[in-house]
Order: sequence, then C-alpha cells, then structure tokens
Amino acid sequence: MSELEKLIEKIEELRSKLIKIKEGKAYSDPEVVAASQELDSVLDKYQEKLLNKEDKVGR
Repeated sequence: MSELEKLIEKIEELRSKLIKIKEGKAYSDPEVVAASQELDSVLDKYQEKLLNKEDKVGR
C-alpha cells in the first residue's frame, strides 16, 4: 500500500470518527475541535504529498 493510500485510509477513519464525536455536540466542543484538528493535520500531509508527487511528475 502506497503512502498516499495509507493517508486516504487514515482520512476516512478520522472523518468517520469526527462525525461520531460531533453527534449532539456543538462545533466548538473541545472534543470536536480536537478531532477536527487531527483530521486537518492528516489532510495537510495528504495535500503536501500530492503536490510533491505532481512536482516530480512534471519534471
């Protein structure tokens, strides 16, 4: 499994976790914010890998 595929799997896992945590809570709830930040961090890594991959392919 490639690193991008692993990141996609992690993103889906964290997205599902966030949806479950959010049920019945405000977006500003500390647990919701923490889960959202964790997902954002992995999304940033995924985006960075995609951009690096595109740079390498374009050369």
